[in-house]
Amino acid sequence: MFVLELTYTAPVERVDALMAEHITWLDEQYAAGVFIASGRKNPRDGGVILAVGEDRAAIEKIAAADPFAAHDVCAYRITEFIATKTAPALAPYRQQLP
Repeated sequence: MFVLELTYTAPVERVDALMAEHITWLDEQYAAGVFIASGRKNPRDGGVILAVGEDRAAIEKIAAADPFAAHDVCAYRITEFIATKTAPALAPYRQQLP
């Protein structure tokens, strides 16, 4: 599992100008089963996405396709972790330690 942390690198007005494209990209990743949660940080200086996948390179490729990243209005920090414990609703995403 992956935590994708977005930090805005441009004024929020530039971010907002790309928001519709970003939401379309988010919707595509939810439909593909990659994203399971997302939202703005508070204070609003970026966002956080919870993603599932076994391949870090694939997650990095998905992040690079975000219109925010493509237009240089955010930077991504991607953290991989092994979700060995979850809420019952997230049980399908539980992982075993290697």
